[in-house]
Amino acid sequence: MGLLTSRVLKCRESSPVEPQPEEVTAGPSCLSGSRKRKLSTSENLAPSSDIHGPQNQGMSLHKVLNYIYRKRAKISSNYAYENLFLNGNDSDIKIRARRRTWCLHKVFLCQSGYFANVLKGIWRQSHSDVIKLVIKNEDIDARSLHFVFGSLYTEEDLLLTPVEVPHVLAAACLLQVHRVIRQCEETMKTTINRNTVCSYYMAAETYRLKVVKTRCFEWLLYNLMTHPSVALYREVDMKLMYLLGSSSDLLVMQKEIDVYTTLKTWMFLHLNPCWNGTMIQLLDHTNSWLSNYMECIDDNSFLESEEGLIFQPVFKKLRFQHIICDLASTSILEQDRLIPLEWLSPIYKQQWLTLLEAQEQTAIGPQTINEELEECTMRCGKIIAKNGRYTWKWPSCKLSFPLHVTFTSQCITLRKCYQQCGPTACIKHVRNILFRLTLVCFDSNKKVTFRKTTGYKLFTIENLEEQIVMKLDSEVLTFPLYIFGNFLCVNLANSENQ
Repeated sequence: MGLLTSRVLKCRESSPVEPQPEEVTAGPSCLSGSRKRKLSTSENLAPSSDIHGPQNQGMSLHKVLNYIYRKRAKISSNYAYENLFLNGNDSDIKIRARRRTWCLHKVFLCQSGYFANVLKGIWRQSHSDVIKLVIKNEDIDARSLHFVFGSLYTEEDLLLTPVEVPHVLAAACLLQVHRVIRQCEETMKTTINRNTVCSYYMAAETYRLKVVKTRCFEWLLYNLMTHPSVALYREVDMKLMYLLGSSSDLLVMQKEIDVYTTLKTWMFLHLNPCWNGTMIQLLDHTNSWLSNYMECIDDNSFLESEEGLIFQPVFKKLRFQHIICDLASTSILEQDRLIPLEWLSPIYKQQWLTLLEAQEQTAIGPQTINEELEECTMRCGKIIAKNGRYTWKWPSCKLSFPLHVTFTSQCITLRKCYQQCGPTACIKHVRNILFRLTLVCFDSNKKVTFRKTTGYKLFTIENLEEQIVMKLDSEVLTFPLYIFGNFLCVNLANSENQ
């Protein structure tokens, strides 16, 4: 009762604002979290001009609200929702929108920031009790409006399902019902998953829910490649994939060529929206489709074709300097003919110079840590299925030497690995490596349950010595465990063309 009383009092204290007659669509302005920012009525929608009521003509807003408040104080929340909202008993105003009419009550509507302003105009110069809303935002349907209107009649939050959230959020922002906006925000925070993450991200970006947007982006960074899905790839739009693919925080399974493969299959799905298959079938169908397409193109790459031009910005962010160091990966690029040759030629040249510098021992690697260097790191990952001792090689510096990685439940160690086919001069040479290790565990719902990182560090390697880079507590580890690495073994000057 006290909450409803306070809402009416807040309506009485609002300053008068004239309603705008223009038909204007909903914009992104809204209340985000605890931030309170006044929303302009003209930015969202406009009532038609026939919104006057003769019964209130000549009365001041203050007197009308005092009279309604005295009657309202005796109404229980359940009674208000069931009898006044659902049944429309004793309605004194009608709202028409989306081919539906709601029989509502001014004392409840004034809790909406939008209607609080509109109703002031009604009480000053009213001749009708009907408000017609022209809504251009297609995300707002009759169901979402019904939810927001109903929330004005109860102190408790109405049941809100994840699929409804983006639509209800749009309606709540439009009508400036801040309690519903907060409910949507809290629901989104706790229900981010494969089915909701992209729609939540777009809604949070549109309506400025910064925390939700950040959490959705983090979920995608963690899950895009660790738990791939055809449905998820279809939902990721061009702008979002650009941001994900270029991020050093993207958890990459295997190595950089797998980022290329992810983008290739994602592009195939967007160009073939009717394709119906599984994740296991996706790569083979993508390769077959691309091969057939390229038979019709002479010398150009796919990204230079009419269909491929739009995808150039996304593929441009690939870290090709870490792909062409591997023969099998380079062969894939050459065979696909997806990437323009003019992108690859300067990288081939630069990597050859890097090899010469390694042979001459003139390059010792990064000397400092900065954001520019972090954006050039090689990304790689590995799954540890169960507890035990594991050893593997990560080709972080394949032009000079690979890294020997050892995992146990107590620690992770790194050391330089002897490479018979590499330049022998590098075996005894002191080298610096910029690196970051990240450990992640997921539950059955793909939510992160454990995360630990070294942060970016400079690692000096001399001879074949082994060094501990991360200490672990075996009691907090669960399996399968994902280990991800970011590595850079050359100076920024060696990567400036990448």
